[in-house]
Order: sequence, then structure tokens, then C-alpha cells
Amino acid sequence: MYKLYYILGLILCLTACQGGRKSEMKAYLKQWLGKEIIFPASHTYQQLNVKDETTEDSSSLFKLLHYANSEWCSGCRLQLEKWKTFIEEIESSDLAKKVDFEFYLSPDNTEELLRLVKFQDFHYPIHLDEEDSLDKLNNFPQDVTFHTFLLDKDNKVLAIGNPIHNPRVKALYMKIIRGGKQEKEQRNLTQVAVEKTSLDLGSFPWQEEQKTLFTLKNVGEHPLIIEGTTTSCDCTTVSYSKEPVAPGNEVKLEVVYKAEKPEPFYRTISVYCNASTAPIELEITGSAVE
Repeated sequence: MYKLYYILGLILCLTACQGGRKSEMKAYLKQWLGKEIIFPASHTYQQLNVKDETTEDSSSLFKLLHYANSEWCSGCRLQLEKWKTFIEEIESSDLAKKVDFEFYLSPDNTEELLRLVKFQDFHYPIHLDEEDSLDKLNNFPQDVTFHTFLLDKDNKVLAIGNPIHNPRVKALYMKIIRGGKQEKEQRNLTQVAVEKTSLDLGSFPWQEEQKTLFTLKNVGEHPLIIEGTTTSCDCTTVSYSKEPVAPGNEVKLEVVYKAEKPEPFYRTISVYCNASTAPIELEITGSAVE
């Protein structure tokens, strides 16, 4: 069983990385798939937004664990709104009783995190791990790709990756939870040319929403299918046509940026599609001022 998920996780992660990272990712997968995650004793962390007194006796078959250290506990990077959307999707489906969610957060500023949780109306259980006990017990890699896990009821790793960052990870998680057979994905790959991969929005009043366009052209032999996009921050959103793009045609991605405060910014957009170079990485920069 674990061998099966190992093969799938390997395929999944390697299709989302390029060049020299493949060997590194392969080594990580060998190390982590099938490994048991050790959780800290209850006295080492606080629990926020707990619906029940304990979740230790849960009868769920799966557990989705997301860990974020001080570097990734900011509002921009934590992306609680996207997590909330994903959890609600699970809870409104036939998978509601099959999976529990565990968030272990180790922030630099606990008060800021509490304000964020309240502002986002995030009412799902969070373990406030101020001593970073989870990482000390498991020694997670620095690569944040390996900070989110799908676990079985014995806390052993079935798959790795963040489902709100990568639509292929999300699809894999959903398939495993549903108990479907995992097979190597067969896709018709195409080629994509990007007019510009980086756009500078210049300087503008921070309260003014900014919009810009990226153009992707299908220069391959098969229809281009965009599976999804992710952004490095909730302040950046992307919209585009969901229709397949015929060879020779273009698709425009509208990117909207809404600054949270006055500051220079650098944001990235990942486009997941059936291009041989996917994910396609785009970026916007600029300065939001008073």
C-alpha cells in the first residue's frame, strides 16, 4: 500500500519541479512516505477554536496535517481563507467524516496570529505550538513542500504536498481519501509561450486595487488545459477562461492585487496546466504607498 502511494507521490511532486530539484525531491519522498509523524504531548501546546474537548479518539480514517513555523505564520503566507474554503468543500461532501484537519502553528507573534484567526473567522482547531515541538520531534525539511501531509489513522504519511497550493496535490488527496485506485496520469502535453513572466505595477496608492494581464500562447500540438492557479498571497487573485485553448490560440490571465498595507511587494503566481514546463511561474512587483 505505501509502495503504491510512494510511486504516486513521487510522480506528483516531480511533475511540479524542474531541473536539479528532482533528485532532491525523490530523496525526500523516499524518506517521508510511510513514515510515522510523532505528535507532541498535549501539555506542550495550546488549542484554539476547538469544537470538542479532544480529537484523539476520532474515528476518521485520515488526517491532514499542516505545519507552519514563524516564517510562514503571517497572514499573507498562511492563507487561512483558502484553507477554510478547502475544508468547507470536504465537510460539505461525502468525505466529511473521513478526514480530520490538524494545524500546528509556531508563530513569532502570537497576538498577531490570534487577530488573523479572528479576522478570517477561521473556526477550525489550531494547535498553537509556541515551542515548535512538532518540528523538534520530526525534524521537517526546510522545504515548505514537506510541511503538509495526508496521514492514515496510524499517523503514517500517505502523500505529501499542500492542496491549496497545488491542484494536483488536491486531486491526489481527494482520490486517496475516496479509496480510488492510483494510476500514473497520462496526459497530452503541449508547449506554452509566455509574452512576459514578470510585470511591474509601479507605484500607486496602497488602497487602490491593481489589475494586470499575463498572456499565454499555446504553441504546441495539443489543447492547453489550465488545471488551476495558486498565488503566494491571499492579496493576489487570478481569473481566466476555463475553456481548453486550441493550438495557436492565446489565453489571458487577469491578476488582481489588493495591498494589505503600504509597502514594496513581490508576489508570485503558479499556473498548473498540461504544458511540459508546468507549473509556469509568473510574478508581479511594485510599490504600494501612502
